[in-house]
Amino acid sequence: MNIAMELELIKLKLAQAEITQVEVTDDALIVDLADGRIISTPILWFPRLAHGTCEERSHFEAFRDSIHWPDLDEDIGLPTLLLGRGLGETPQSFQRWLERRQKVHH
Repeated sequence: MNIAMELELIKLKLAQAEITQVEVTDDALIVDLADGRIISTPILWFPRLAHGTCEERSHFEAFRDSIHWPDLDEDIGLPTLLLGRGLGETPQSFQRWLERRQKVHH
C-alpha cells in the first residue's frame, strides 16, 4: 500500500471514529469508540494526567473527537490516541506547567 492510500485509510477511520466513553485509572486512559473499538494507553504517555490527582483526572469533558481536562489544562485529540502515541509535549513546556501547578498547590 502506498503512502497516499494509507493516508486516505487513516482519514476514513478518523471520520468514522467517535468517542463514546472515557475512563482514567491510575495506570491507563481508556477510550471507547462508537464503532466498538477500545483504545487503552498508558497514562504515562500524558504526563499532566499522570501528575494529576484522581479528582482532577475524573473531571473531564468528552467530545466526539477529543477530551479536555480543565483542571490540568490538558487536551487529547482522537487522532493522537488512534496513532498510538503520546502528545509529545516538550520538556520545557511540561516543566513550566509543573512549576505553575506547584505554586497553586502550595
